[in-house]
Amino acid sequence: MSFTSAEGRQEILDQLSGAIDRLAEALAFLGAAYERLDEQRADALEAQLFRPVQLAYGRARRTHSEFADRHGLPRASFIDPSFGAESQDAIALIERAGDAARDADTAIAGLQDSMLPVEVGDQELRAGLSETRSLIDPVPGLAARFVRTVGR
Repeated sequence: MSFTSAEGRQEILDQLSGAIDRLAEALAFLGAAYERLDEQRADALEAQLFRPVQLAYGRARRTHSEFADRHGLPRASFIDPSFGAESQDAIALIERAGDAARDADTAIAGLQDSMLPVEVGDQELRAGLSETRSLIDPVPGLAARFVRTVGR
């Protein structure tokens, strides 16, 4: 089945929106974990995990918006995620953030591998996807390492 350029561009936006939603979830999990940590560990969490995810989230949203604008397509509305039950401890929240970041990275990698960005996209889109992935790539591993230090 062949795509029209308009269908391909909309598919790009839809897939990127899903990744952005997962990054928003990661931010919610990390924000909730921050509140459950002592000041020193909370500051480390912010520097090591929250900041890279926040940068990736901003870059992905900007990539989405600019691509939509360049091609006259509507911008997406993004979720305002909940981090879940109040009873979750910092470790569970950080693990969930790492999983959400991994899911976002996998979604963007799948989009890149699909060749849609090459077929119907443009250089700015490809650069934005690559930059977003470079920001979130280390997050799952950093989250796992951070979890090992919590409680010590």
